[in-house]
Amino acid sequence: MQPLVISLSAPEAADAARVGPKAANLAALGRAGLPIPDGYCIAAEAYRLQLAALGLEQTARDVFSSDDGVARRAALQVRMRLMEEPVAPEVREPLLAAWRSVTRSGALPGVVRSSALVEDRYGSSFAGQFESYLGLDNEADFLTAARACWAALWAPRALRYMATHDVDPAQTAMALLLQPLVAARAAGGGLSQTAEGGMLINATPGLGSAIAQGEVAPDRYALGCDGGLRDSQAGMTYHQASCVHLSRPGRSRPKAKVCLTPAQAEELGRYLIRAEAVMGRPVEIEWALDDAGIKLLQSRPLHLDDQPAQVPDQIWLRQPRLRGQPAGVGWGTGRARVVNCECEISTIVPGDVLVTKMAGPALGRVFSIVAGLVSELGGSTSHLASLARERCVPTVLGVPGATLQIPDGSRVAVDGVAGIVRWMADR
Repeated sequence: MQPLVISLSAPEAADAARVGPKAANLAALGRAGLPIPDGYCIAAEAYRLQLAALGLEQTARDVFSSDDGVARRAALQVRMRLMEEPVAPEVREPLLAAWRSVTRSGALPGVVRSSALVEDRYGSSFAGQFESYLGLDNEADFLTAARACWAALWAPRALRYMATHDVDPAQTAMALLLQPLVAARAAGGGLSQTAEGGMLINATPGLGSAIAQGEVAPDRYALGCDGGLRDSQAGMTYHQASCVHLSRPGRSRPKAKVCLTPAQAEELGRYLIRAEAVMGRPVEIEWALDDAGIKLLQSRPLHLDDQPAQVPDQIWLRQPRLRGQPAGVGWGTGRARVVNCECEISTIVPGDVLVTKMAGPALGRVFSIVAGLVSELGGSTSHLASLARERCVPTVLGVPGATLQIPDGSRVAVDGVAGIVRWMADR
């Protein structure tokens, strides 16, 4: 049997069929001399062995049964048993050996990330559909995180995404990445190409998961195609404790300063250029900055809209407008549906433009019906922006005051290339 644990520096880490494209892409960056955290790939075979040890192979095949009741029960059974049952001994021991190596037997916190065989591909990134666990400090939590990542392959939103891409979950598998936690002072994402022909960096203080999950409106750095810094803009801070129905609406305000120096932003620009050369196409990256410098955490193909930017009609140019961070796709119009929390999502109807505070990847489920999306939080490198680019849905994120200024039910135009939202003052 092939090893279940593979060092990121080993030649075998290039095999995406064994370790998933996310891990294979990261290993390729490391071999090209780009800075990445050390670590290990947990091969997809470990997941398959766990599935077999629990006797779940036939149940997995039932998930796409023509009987909806059978399919739902099968998906729930696979997910819950992967989450709750102990890891099989033949899998557990190699995993724990890798954990002890990465964390120096628990002296350092660790990270477990999904690396499914179907994610981080062009047109099917699965951005935000699976799980990552940061700051793990003991073996029990590590094994729980590994089981949770395996189980995430069977979560409802992942299954919905697979269905739209004709992927059978029983025919794929979940590999994992195990690495030490980067003690980030700042983190974020980057695009090696934008609709305007340059490059883009997003940044926020601390760990980058807040950007990926659309929980902040991040700093934005516009770079030329040569990596030179053209402009920088501080992000917004936003505070709200819980669902708007249980607390007062939060407020946003500009941050006092940006996270990165011009030199650090341009260093990331150079890494974007090199990552694009390694992968042979435009890329999205995730990165973190600690006391030792910048490290790349992920690189995946960037989905670009081939359609030219639309010039707004004169009637739209005369309307009130707000500016935010573009996802880089298209132009759309529709009726504004202002939604203040996820419990109101069901009120959206086909053709609406969703206007919301939140910008998490769970909103990807509305992309099949909306004409556009506007959010007060999020940025151009968030998971939701990636999903918008894949589905070619005009999207603008990080728009301060959108839910307060755009009237519910008004006619709205979303320019996902320029990052501008307009609405008809008289509806």
